[in-house]
Amino acid sequence: MLLVTGGAGFIGSNVVAALNDAGRGDVAVCDVLGHGSKWRNLAKRQLADIVPPSELLAWLDGRRLDAMIHLGAISETTASDGDLVIETNFRLSMRLLDWCTANATPFIYASSASTYGDGAQGFRDDDSVSGLKALRPLNLYGWSKHLFDMAVAERAARGEKLPPQWVGLKFFNVFGPNEYHKGTMMSVLARRFDDLKAGRPVQLFKSHREGIADGDQRRDFIYVEDAIRVMIWLLATPSVSGIFNVGTGKARSFKDMMLAAYAALGARPNIQYVEMPESIRASYQYFTQSDVDRLQRAGYNGGFRPLEQTVETYIKDFLNSADRFR
Repeated sequence: MLLVTGGAGFIGSNVVAALNDAGRGDVAVCDVLGHGSKWRNLAKRQLADIVPPSELLAWLDGRRLDAMIHLGAISETTASDGDLVIETNFRLSMRLLDWCTANATPFIYASSASTYGDGAQGFRDDDSVSGLKALRPLNLYGWSKHLFDMAVAERAARGEKLPPQWVGLKFFNVFGPNEYHKGTMMSVLARRFDDLKAGRPVQLFKSHREGIADGDQRRDFIYVEDAIRVMIWLLATPSVSGIFNVGTGKARSFKDMMLAAYAALGARPNIQYVEMPESIRASYQYFTQSDVDRLQRAGYNGGFRPLEQTVETYIKDFLNSADRFR
């Protein structure tokens, strides 16, 4: 059996879909479904179990797993309850790391590109203790992920026992089907698509940094299917451990993404620039671009598709169809 924590979420449900597609029906999910439509992310899936997070440690007792994919977290970059975020994102992760170590179970977990902060130190996935110590996350979520990366790296540096395979994945700006429950944390494409299709103006943030045009804030946008291929490769390559970036290696602007969406629909662009809220200006990233050299040196050669292609795929296969769920 495989366990995917956060398996009803955006990336998690896509992992479950990929495992099902590969013939694995023995997949257990740990997540909270709540009262909304999040359950639809799993409606087409075959599952062995759905475990509430409050019961996870008891559920694991005495069990054997082929691997644990730990994606469950409070992932809002605007989260402000420090105690809850640390308990969820750091302390629970430590308990799961210890369980996988004790039970010799491969452990693949989600870190985040938000650990890089404003990018002043670059975006190189140096997983040495000294390399990680140089990073300064800008928000509580990024700091909680960074704390866990540091704890794992310290154990590795000291030669302490770890799972037979341990991998942290610094996801950059992942977008794609099943992100709809994320509200304001959805990709800008998912948030603005209905406006775009209806012909209403699509709103993007103005720039508040000299030398950067409105809408030219840049991100390393990676389609979820491309990100999942990395994870499936890792499951099949247990000799690879470490902390790796998961991005395309190419920064593109929010305006680029919207223009690709208009092109996919054959529509005339209608973009409106609005003020960025004061509350996020100080912690807003204007540029992210992953360095994917280490992942490629580790043996991954799956490649990453260009933004225009993946935006078109997302729109035609999901956003502009009657059933948007994978």
